[in-house]
Amino acid sequence: MKKSFFTHQLEQRLYKMLFILLSCLLLSACATSPTGRTQLTLFSEGELAQMGSASFDQIKEEEKINTNRAVNQYVQCVSDALLAVSGTPEGWEVVVFDAEGVNAFALPGKKIGVHTGLLKVAETPDQLAAVIGHEIGHVQARHGNERVSTAFATQAGLALIGAVVASGEEPSPALMAALGLGAQVGVMLPFSRQHELEADLIGLDLMARAGFDPQQSITLWQNMSRSGGGQSVEFLSTHPGHETRIRTLQQSMPGAMDTYNRARAAGKNPTCRPPARI
Repeated sequence: MKKSFFTHQLEQRLYKMLFILLSCLLLSACATSPTGRTQLTLFSEGELAQMGSASFDQIKEEEKINTNRAVNQYVQCVSDALLAVSGTPEGWEVVVFDAEGVNAFALPGKKIGVHTGLLKVAETPDQLAAVIGHEIGHVQARHGNERVSTAFATQAGLALIGAVVASGEEPSPALMAALGLGAQVGVMLPFSRQHELEADLIGLDLMARAGFDPQQSITLWQNMSRSGGGQSVEFLSTHPGHETRIRTLQQSMPGAMDTYNRARAAGKNPTCRPPARI
């Protein structure tokens, strides 16, 4: 009975304190993403840009940079076409790394890395545009800031929980482990999946406005599904399942095709030539 009473009191205190904490954070650091979603951004974009640039410089020192002229011209051509319609065309750095992983990544500070392994799965300029547009979307939507801010707020909340629990009955290791797992699965992972889908939609719009065929984004993820083998359960993954991504893109395809047709009529017709060899 004593433990049940303690648990009830603990819950009440936690709810009250966490509500106050989250309310303060939301009131002081609300932003809006390009798709209209409310975001928590606790850090300045200048701070995040410095962090992203420093991380990118370190990656360039540690990883082999591809020097094939045709490969780099191809990736830059696709990137330039997308950036020209992005609204933020200046100051981007796109680097191709000699790495077999089917991967690309973005960092705050307008940094994009592309692995050569990706070029074997993104088989056409339109498919590569879907990937690079996705990475531009991550940067434009301030996902790096949001991820760091969410991690900070989550850790602050867990520290508060630990302090409250420690002031009463001795917490069990299982309880604290469950709290950590709950934060990871209930907050951090879904947030990452939300970012991925949002970046997909921003990238879809960018490629359509640049004159790349939006339907090739679906073909890309079909290729990804075939090349990637088994995926972890979506509930415990930082990325949405391939079928979820394809379904989300299909739902937005009519509007993207309208945008694409207007772009083509206006003369948007990228002529990026894939290299003969990668």
